[in-house]
Amino acid sequence: MTVTAPAGFEAAGIAAGIKRTGALDLALIVNRGPSQQAAAVFTSNRAQANPIIWSRQAIADGQVAAIVLNSGGANCFTGPEGFQVTHRTAEAAASALEVSAGDVLVCSTGLIGDQLDGEILEEGVLSAANRLSADAAAGEDAARAIMTTDTKPKTVLVEGAGWRIGGIAKGAGMLAPGLATMLVVITTDAELEASALDRALRQATRVSFDRLDSDGCMSTNDQVTILASGASGVVPDEAAFTEALTAACLDLAAQLQADAEGASHDITIEVRGAQTEDDAVEVGRSVARNNLFKAAIFGNDPNWGRVLAAIGTTRAPFDPYLVDVSMNGVRVCHAGRPDRPRDEVDLAPRATHVLVELHAGEASATILTNDLTHDYVHENSAYAS
Repeated sequence: MTVTAPAGFEAAGIAAGIKRTGALDLALIVNRGPSQQAAAVFTSNRAQANPIIWSRQAIADGQVAAIVLNSGGANCFTGPEGFQVTHRTAEAAASALEVSAGDVLVCSTGLIGDQLDGEILEEGVLSAANRLSADAAAGEDAARAIMTTDTKPKTVLVEGAGWRIGGIAKGAGMLAPGLATMLVVITTDAELEASALDRALRQATRVSFDRLDSDGCMSTNDQVTILASGASGVVPDEAAFTEALTAACLDLAAQLQADAEGASHDITIEVRGAQTEDDAVEVGRSVARNNLFKAAIFGNDPNWGRVLAAIGTTRAPFDPYLVDVSMNGVRVCHAGRPDRPRDEVDLAPRATHVLVELHAGEASATILTNDLTHDYVHENSAYAS
């Protein structure tokens, strides 16, 4: 069950003809209400795709009736023609659903610089509108339609007290977030105002998608959207809803990590003993973005020296000569010196846990990343070919 699990939502995923392969490439998700409250977070990259520019404007009033997502083209750096394609897409959905185009969000993913065909998108939206369904299969099709280099769809369902949260996500590369990671749509039948949704979403993304740093490359198209139908008739406690939403986002973030392009290790970097949470995030992200460290993990080499070298580039206050580093439960570095022998560390499993203890305070944070492999380089060297 995905975005169609909460009451009040319908979805469709079709092959509109955007991708030459004939694969599913356009998704439509509709909120039938009775409420159409919404919130979203967007990439902080200053280079933003046309759908991001449109959707920022459309969601300003906190009302969203539908969202159209396509794979097979990012519609970024495509000039005024590209923005017109986005506008045309929203107008097509608005006409088919008898809503305002200003209440339709648009998301795109794929190659930057390729112009999308507005006629194909318009016909695709009309076709998708005719196939809308609340069935689970429709939600699964929508999840598949937004995939690019993903090898599998990402979906989630969290049960609340009389209400539900469902979601889909895509993302396998360019996972270095700025409030969001790639494309995520979350639905709920809880009854909440847009302001409450916004607070909950920002809290959830802060500790989930914003802590997923696969390859240090921030996308131009990142967007996480939550739609609330109110169809359950239940007004949840905001704290309880935020907790459930965070669980859903953490689940999706882990699925994104597990499907990262070419990855052979899913690496969890836990930082403890920082003075502030921001310091812990900065330290963890410095390791996640260190190519030497990531290459070492790919080679099953517990090279803790690369961890210390990476965290030494941060502004976080700590003494490098007091730091402990453990890998998969083996403390290989204690107080800036060798501890247990490296050959005690088993890096053969895909799951890899790195613990960095700074001994500078009480704050902590966890960053998710993956290793740097031959397959990642090959896939991205041939991405546009």
